[in-house]
Amino acid sequence: MQTVANAVQERMGLVDVPVESYYKGRGDGSKMKALAWFGARDVRLIEAPIPDITQPDDVIVKVTGTTICGSDLHLYHGEIATMQAGDILGHEFMGTVDRVGPNVNNLVVGQRVVASFQIACGKCGFCKKKLSSFCDSTNNSSLQNAMYGTRDAGFFGYSHFTGGFPGGQAEYVRVPYGSVNLLPIPDDVSDEAVLYLSDVLPTSYHAVVDTGVKEDDVVGIWGAGPIGQCAARWAFLKGAKRVIVIDQVKERLDMAREAGAEVIDFAGQGADGRSATGKKTDVVKMIMDSVPGGLDVAIDAGSFHEPKTILHKALKATMLETDVPETLNECVTAVRKMGHVGIIAAYSGYAHSVNVGALMEKGVRLIGNGQAPVHLYWEEILNEYIRQKKFDPTFMITHRVPMDDFPDLYSAFDARKGGVEKVFVETQFSASPAPGCPKTSRVSEWT
Repeated sequence: MQTVANAVQERMGLVDVPVESYYKGRGDGSKMKALAWFGARDVRLIEAPIPDITQPDDVIVKVTGTTICGSDLHLYHGEIATMQAGDILGHEFMGTVDRVGPNVNNLVVGQRVVASFQIACGKCGFCKKKLSSFCDSTNNSSLQNAMYGTRDAGFFGYSHFTGGFPGGQAEYVRVPYGSVNLLPIPDDVSDEAVLYLSDVLPTSYHAVVDTGVKEDDVVGIWGAGPIGQCAARWAFLKGAKRVIVIDQVKERLDMAREAGAEVIDFAGQGADGRSATGKKTDVVKMIMDSVPGGLDVAIDAGSFHEPKTILHKALKATMLETDVPETLNECVTAVRKMGHVGIIAAYSGYAHSVNVGALMEKGVRLIGNGQAPVHLYWEEILNEYIRQKKFDPTFMITHRVPMDDFPDLYSAFDARKGGVEKVFVETQFSASPAPGCPKTSRVSEWT
């Protein structure tokens, strides 16, 4: 895969874009802590130069909170071919403004801000509609252009497939087009409540809105990680009468139940949570028995890197496919005729054995939700849901750890040790934990 990726890049050449992904360090040679990738399952805390203003629209953010996202595991496993040794990881972060470029006039030093995970120029046709994830001007990946026909926006800390921008699992971050890609945060909300406006909250909200959940719908959500958990809650807020969540991790299923969802353990438990035979659950049959005719809406919030069957384990092991279609096929089969299926899971390439026949014959509306356009939603989520106490994002925070624990945290997160889900990672600049949120602990204490 790496060889193919490099060959395509060399053949296509780089596409010129008006923003540089690199940054220059400060003239005094000052250093910061940052988490960098060096190979599959090899992430290290390093000393890196503290970034300085590189282009006139830049803002330098002093990070007060960052985290690991489930999609970071694709990088951790080496499944994204364009990673380079030393790349700084992380696409969800917030902090305070440390320096501003000469073109930035809406932010001041010391102001609290959260960053969108995507880097938008604010000027292209997509950005003018606040469809920030589709920005035409910030990603130079010729490989993505060759595979998809177009390019997404540049993303922080997510490989050279998304522009090669240093990420937010660091003490400082250079934010290109900072006046567009940073949202000012009011004093009446905690860092823990707004950090996930970077990605998880807009992404889960987008999955529900874009797939078309309506009042009285019955909704199935595959994957009960933070995206699936939030999507279940958004679905209820949009009027869904039933939400069924499918996963195999007990703690995640318990969390979904607490939100009022029904659950199915695809590894061998029934919808009531009682242990069944231990055999793999026929998810589609269970849904059809419970919802005659099928779901109105199915949302794939799972993962492409965990095949269920021997066939797709073999196909992935031999690199005959990059992604697996099993969850997608369950979604397509489990929805009613003319039902909606949304894909918010981070698929990246190609899959064999997609049930195209069911998709066509049932008239299923298959919707690739795409990377969520954070700018379209983050003010609405902040002002109408978080500040109005309709949605409390802190429910998903299971741990808080210091930045020094990042390498161990990746390992624990990958192995799902200690019930870890969303983690608030603090830096030397972080405020004390907000009331009701986890206190600081060390990974070694709970693994």
